[in-house]
Amino acid sequence: MVPGNDTQVSEFVLLGLSEEPEVYPLIFGLFLSMYLITVFGNLLLILAVSSDSHLHTPMYFFLANLSFVDICLTSTTIPKMLWNIQVQGKTITYAGCISQIFFFDVFGFLEDLLLTVMAYDRLVAICHPLHYTVIMNRQLCGLLVLVSWIISVLNSLLQSLMLLWLSFCTGMEIPHFFCELNQVVGHACSDAFVNDMVMYFGIVVLGCPPVAGVLYSYSKIVSSICGISSAQGKYKAFSTCASHLSLVSLFYCTVLGVYISSAANQSSHASAVASVMYTVVTPMLNPFIYSLRNRDIKRSLKRIIGVPMMYVPMVLELKKCP
Repeated sequence: MVPGNDTQVSEFVLLGLSEEPEVYPLIFGLFLSMYLITVFGNLLLILAVSSDSHLHTPMYFFLANLSFVDICLTSTTIPKMLWNIQVQGKTITYAGCISQIFFFDVFGFLEDLLLTVMAYDRLVAICHPLHYTVIMNRQLCGLLVLVSWIISVLNSLLQSLMLLWLSFCTGMEIPHFFCELNQVVGHACSDAFVNDMVMYFGIVVLGCPPVAGVLYSYSKIVSSICGISSAQGKYKAFSTCASHLSLVSLFYCTVLGVYISSAANQSSHASAVASVMYTVVTPMLNPFIYSLRNRDIKRSLKRIIGVPMMYVPMVLELKKCP
């Protein structure tokens, strides 16, 4: 059995967010601004965590990894879209499309897993505070991140390799601003039944457990907080997970909104516009959510901005949480 892509397709056409040339400058300026804010905001957050020894704790270790993933996620799609607008073109090579699908799925699913890991971290911190430093040790934190990477890469590799068995028509148009797995499979010229089954199987087997993990963690957190007698104790316990809860709500609500809107409108263009929320807006807002509500992050950022940095550690060192 040989791969079914016997049409030797060299490139695809990305229709983008709009087919009206007069709005291209507006789209270019808007997305360039959001991309720069996302990159510099998350880089600044990584710098704040890595340069402040007080932030070398499991929670901030996971946060720094999440910021890195957000940078990679947006860098997978936005630069290509900006380049196409700049050169007034809409094409992407076949290899470039497959690569974009692979990396987008890796970082998209990795963000989902990291949010689940961060929910578990908050569960241990609130429900088992006396055993927190023992449970969330360096080895476990590193292992959780490593396993998340391995699962994400293997899943994305399988999905991408399955695309090589499909045939595509010459001049195929993708009604999106990047190569999304569902859109590419849906526009294949050959039978994509196996690809659909593998894709849905991945969503059920690998997508549902993280959601269930987050829901379980916060159900236990809420139960534990309700058991605290003093109002001050409840507020202090809730404040430790408020930022992460905001991130989780923003991520899952935007992803859910994309699929609901695309299912309701049956429009690929509407789905492309809605997907901007979780591909661009969510990674851009993540550093703001943590920095605006976190005094430790704000203190570290003020020190970085106000005092020249002579040396920045490149390796995050986990330290016992106070």
